Amino acid sequence: MLIEALPYITRFRDTTVVIKYGGNVLSGVSAADESEALRLFAEDVVLMRQVGMKPVVVHGGGPQIGEMLTKLNITSEFRNGLRVTDAETLDVARMVLVGRVNRDIVSAINTHGALAVGVSGEDARLIRATTLDPELGFVGHITEVDPTLLHRLLAEELIPVIATIGTDDQGQAYNINADTAAGAIAAALHAEKLVYLTNIEGLRRDVADPASLISTIEVQELAAMLEDGSLEGGMIPKVESCVHAVRNGVAKAHILDGRAPHALLLEIFTTRGIGTQVTNGGEFE
Repeated sequence: MLIEALPYITRFRDTTVVIKYGGNVLSGVSAADESEALRLFAEDVVLMRQVGMKPVVVHGGGPQIGEMLTKLNITSEFRNGLRVTDAETLDVARMVLVGRVNRDIVSAINTHGALAVGVSGEDARLIRATTLDPELGFVGHITEVDPTLLHRLLAEELIPVIATIGTDDQGQAYNINADTAAGAIAAALHAEKLVYLTNIEGLRRDVADPASLISTIEVQELAAMLEDGSLEGGMIPKVESCVHAVRNGVAKAHILDGRAPHALLLEIFTTRGIGTQVTNGGEFE
């Protein structure tokens, strides 16, 4: 793998890669498995930084929020796949995303050195938002991403780890879909790559058939799949964000199974990769 990786290491040096680490990667597993998965992810991110890339981690935490709401006997309601977020639920979401998931990822990376800095979309007006739908409460729609803070951290050779809470002009916080936030952040940074780590090996033509994995797809075809209803569930916001990012300056987007050991390295530094790659056209690289 190292021999195969050499040309990619040279090519991607000094480029920005936005990595969305899904909360579902760490859900439903034992504490030991969760710790091991996070350890391997942190190793991948650190190696990317050490070979000259600029990783930016954006994380979700939906399953962890759900677990905490259950412990607190707070009932969750979903509409069109989105959690209705009242003030009490928003407080729990902020606590889990900023105070738990973000800290866990930062700590895992920082076992390798003083590298990661945890931030929220509330910090330095990173993610500006407004109400997505009044019936959903404090679920946010991104109106602007200001990458100034991220540019400063990257210039200091640090790794930003971003919890996806945004704010409006009055300082009201909103819970932002992490898939959508990752795409918007990647576009704002003009990233070389946007990578989604999730709990499925990539995009399938037939959701029920693992053998139908799509290795590479052009953004036009992917957009057509969105329009004709070929996609469903949690894959829809990921694909929408991939399409938005690639059409707005991101060179390539990837969807892959974050549970696979060293998934990031295998996708970025090998010829064929292991997941689905979205491009503007051309050969698989």
